[in-house]
Amino acid sequence: MVHNFNAGPSILPKEVFEQAAAAVLNFNDSGLSILELGHRTPEFSAVMEEARSLVRELMQLDDQHEVLFLHGGASTQFMQVPMNLLDAKDTAAYADTGVWSSKAIKEAKLFGKVDIVCSSKEKNYKCIPNDFAVPNDARYFHITTNNTIYGTQWQSIPKTSNSLIADMSSDILSRQLDFNAFDLIYAGAQKNMGPAGVNLVVVNKNILGKIKRPIPTIMDYRNHINECSMLNTPPVFAVYVCMLTLRWLKALGGVAAIEKKNIEKADLLYDEIDRNELFTGTVNKADRSKMNVCFVMNDPMLEKDFLDHAKAQGIVGIKGHRLSGGFRASLYNALPISSVQVLVDAMKTFKK
Repeated sequence: MVHNFNAGPSILPKEVFEQAAAAVLNFNDSGLSILELGHRTPEFSAVMEEARSLVRELMQLDDQHEVLFLHGGASTQFMQVPMNLLDAKDTAAYADTGVWSSKAIKEAKLFGKVDIVCSSKEKNYKCIPNDFAVPNDARYFHITTNNTIYGTQWQSIPKTSNSLIADMSSDILSRQLDFNAFDLIYAGAQKNMGPAGVNLVVVNKNILGKIKRPIPTIMDYRNHINECSMLNTPPVFAVYVCMLTLRWLKALGGVAAIEKKNIEKADLLYDEIDRNELFTGTVNKADRSKMNVCFVMNDPMLEKDFLDHAKAQGIVGIKGHRLSGGFRASLYNALPISSVQVLVDAMKTFKK
């Protein structure tokens, strides 16, 4: 058996793979593959509407928030957010907590002024800043809720009078939050929701249409809202797999139920890291991510040996990112606790 700790594209539920594989050959007994299904057919319209409805239900969204499935992944949103929300004379506030937030900052500077109100860069992104103030005149405040490369996570969402924008790509639907407190959420699907190739955007429609700059048709959120995510041909298969994954999450008991499982998985692994003298966690304990657990060996010369030992147990995807080194075990929603136990057992047997 393979235990998949990859950071993304990542593990998805086995039943979702099976249902998606069947639909590739014959979608809902239509005689057509989901890959050749017309996106404006009633059959796919039902898929899109169910996917959007499930997001609304799982997040308990109010009527002011719209749900979109778009092309481009989260990286497109680095520029689409400021393109829709920021005039050249305006300022946006950003928290710099890792590679992805720094990329978002770079893109935002193309459209307006950027105030980096807090950063953990000088501490090698090993913590979440906790002493900062967001200027009242900032058009919005942008955070990256979970930092995949460095293994940090905002444990509580900052309170601000500004519009709050969040990149939730690596912890979307993994824990309970007041999702209505955000004016815009975006997330690449390939961690907790589905395959690579589609991006979820949840936006409060009241923040749109405030800028003077013309927005290209395909980049204007309002156009996608008006067309129910069908402004152009959507990534049909990716949306379908997202729908199946959202069904799976709902059947488990929703976000509250999966949060409990995610806490159990993270506690199991962090306890072994803290107990085992061969390993050390790299993140301040208060800021540890429950999605991406980063750690190193106290003797770097043993890293390859441990990777080989883990591979022999069927463990894949734990080699750390090239920027941070060491190890990274991603504990996304679909990863069973049994796989985490296999990793913990491998750490124990390697120590012996």
